[in-house]
Amino acid sequence: MYTIRKQFNFEAAHHLTGLAEGHPCMQPHGHSYRVDVVMRSVDLDEHSFVRDYHDLDEFKQYIDQKFDHHDLNAVLAISTTAENLAKHFFDWCKLRWPETSAVGVSETGKSWAVYSE
Repeated sequence: MYTIRKQFNFEAAHHLTGLAEGHPCMQPHGHSYRVDVVMRSVDLDEHSFVRDYHDLDEFKQYIDQKFDHHDLNAVLAISTTAENLAKHFFDWCKLRWPETSAVGVSETGKSWAVYSE
């Protein structure tokens, strides 16, 4: 099985609702998000790629236009946890590229949420 990964970054703010009184994530705050898109395939294409990295520029444009320097609560109609962001980005990528096998979202250098098949 061949596996490729490409990383994307964006800056955004959000807040979470329904948490315990005084939870710090209830306050508006920002993160330097890191998104890893993972693709897998048993076979390579005619150019010996799982997927041409250049094809993923469409995802970068999507992130830059819809998410970078935005309030995620205004962009998405879901709770803006890293877990939900990973699922959202996975679904977006999977519709375009069937090789998509996982998407990871990091809000900090020490935490990750991953959605995978």
